[in-house]
Amino acid sequence: MHSVRFTAQSSSAGVLERDFLLGEVPGVLWSPDLAPGTAPLVLMGHGGGLHKKTPALAARARDAVTSWGYHVVAIDAPGHGDRPRSAADDRARADMREAMTAGDHERFKSVSIAYTTSLAERAVPEWQATLDALQRLPEIGAGAPIGYGGGISMGTAIGIPLTAVEPRIAAAIFGAGFFVHEDLLAAARQITVPIQYLVPWDDELVTRESAVELFDAFATEEKTLHANPGDHRRIRWIGLDNEFLPRHLGRAPAPSGADQA
Repeated sequence: MHSVRFTAQSSSAGVLERDFLLGEVPGVLWSPDLAPGTAPLVLMGHGGGLHKKTPALAARARDAVTSWGYHVVAIDAPGHGDRPRSAADDRARADMREAMTAGDHERFKSVSIAYTTSLAERAVPEWQATLDALQRLPEIGAGAPIGYGGGISMGTAIGIPLTAVEPRIAAAIFGAGFFVHEDLLAAARQITVPIQYLVPWDDELVTRESAVELFDAFATEEKTLHANPGDHRRIRWIGLDNEFLPRHLGRAPAPSGADQA
């Protein structure tokens, strides 16, 4: 059982950012600079070919910290960010590039599904180990409410199977932008926690019909679909229920020593 080993930290605008290693998995934890005591924890997954500190993900993480007092964690998916790629990872990426260059959509879809399914099989246990380790930190604790709050594209392909098997996750935000397949639909049918689901309506890779099919598969009675214009790489975070996570996870208590109104 690995413990979190913090390797660097910085602080700005009320947010403490700490890089860490959990075994060989690199991650980052954003927290309130004034620790409020135990607070909810939000897991954020990144997109394919990206990493744990993409500007958009980091901005959403910082907003969750400053708006609600949450802790937010992101880790590099296998073969992404600061992690080495295996020969199989390199082959899959080369195959996807070749299929895209050749305009072979079906081959690109097939390779993408196979590759991302293998990533999810590796990443889900890593996320669970990360959650175990962070809940041992006094500022988070074993009873902290947990949410999955930023799964876009590959983050959804990993976040859905994670949420399906992880009972500690109480609410989740997913984004379309990944090919729907039977294993992903089967995982969605196991999810009964509240869901907020974002769809780029003009995705050139994933059809609207398949995005709606995945939405229909979620077994929860509380789910909302938010569609905005945008292609595969431009999911717009507007028109959402901004109180979704606070409503289901609660808010952090005011930090000791903070000014009281």
